[in-house]
Amino acid sequence: MRKFSTQTPDVCRETVCGLISEIRELPSMDLSELVPEKTALIVVDVINGFIREGAMSSPIIEGIIPHTVRLTEKCKDAGIPIAAFADCHSENCAEFASFPPHCIDGTSESELVDELKAAGGYFLIRKNSTNGFHEKDFMHELVRKPKVNTFIVAGDCTDICVMQFCLTLKTWFTAQNRTSEIIVPLNCVETYDSPGHNADFMNIAAYKIMKDSGIKFVSEIK
Repeated sequence: MRKFSTQTPDVCRETVCGLISEIRELPSMDLSELVPEKTALIVVDVINGFIREGAMSSPIIEGIIPHTVRLTEKCKDAGIPIAAFADCHSENCAEFASFPPHCIDGTSESELVDELKAAGGYFLIRKNSTNGFHEKDFMHELVRKPKVNTFIVAGDCTDICVMQFCLTLKTWFTAQNRTSEIIVPLNCVETYDSPGHNADFMNIAAYKIMKDSGIKFVSEIK
């Protein structure tokens, strides 16, 4: 990695300010613009262990729950299939070398929040890593429904599970020379806030990386 110059802080500040302005001006999108037979909604880790309890929980993420539930209900009404990932680990999970133990199988941390459970209409996929794309159940559904090439992605954390899933999904389609559209409504994604992990900065960084990789962002889906 090259060394940073003395001008780096000013350049970074200018870049971040430009991205903030760009994000604030993002348009909304109407669900009717999408073809239900070619579209799926993916809800990532809207679970207790990242929002309401446990070592990885952050109350800041709670704000996406009502928006995500409304989006889920709209997709159900439109006949768009919904998959919901839920982090679910064994007690000796390899991921715990990078993150503190969380969302152990059989605990309430690994369960979807009650609001999403009440909304229903989703296919639950439990995942053992940050990237749900690799789960066999998801891959089975992806191969089983070749017409689906448009994905709305909601959930948390923007810079970890959401970003890894979106980038892997996008490159999976590209590797097969197939077109795809991955859409992220900003009011339905969030990340945790803690010392050394500023939520605002990490959301902006994830937005930039995903946007540059061909992921589409909208302010919301009406």
